[in-house]
Amino acid sequence: MTTETPLPEDAANAPEPTAAELNPEIKIAELEGRLAEMSDAYLRAKAEVENTRRRSEEELSKARKFAVEGFAEAMLPVMDSLDAAIATPGAAVETVLEGVHATRRQLTSALERNKVVEVNPAQGAKFDPHQHQAISMVPAEQDANTVVTVLQKGFLIADRVLRPALVTVAAPK
Repeated sequence: MTTETPLPEDAANAPEPTAAELNPEIKIAELEGRLAEMSDAYLRAKAEVENTRRRSEEELSKARKFAVEGFAEAMLPVMDSLDAAIATPGAAVETVLEGVHATRRQLTSALERNKVVEVNPAQGAKFDPHQHQAISMVPAEQDANTVVTVLQKGFLIADRVLRPALVTVAAPK
């Protein structure tokens, strides 16, 4: 009677060892190959990030350089109108005044197209320190802290104050 030692189930179902497992030199070669692939992938990803950063910097530089291009294009007709007015020195005062009004309309339109909006509060409007700058307080027959007169119009650019309106404000009674 012979007694055989039973093999564990895992050992019976285990696959045969590969050549790489039996030979450490083959295992090292496989690992070196994987390392080379990963190094290549890393270097490619690093180069892609660097290219993206460089392109972003170039685009930002161009955006800064040409940011006023649209505004400048809108101002050119205004410049042309002023040049035309200068070119006719013997024009009648009424004609010149009409041209000045037309040029001002062109300028207002060009500013509005570029989101530059006039701040011209009406008399009696509530004083807004975010858009108005009080030059003085004067006694007036209206509510306190309201605009009495506008000394200089203000301007907003895209809802940000470019220049506050200079106003006098009604003093408390």
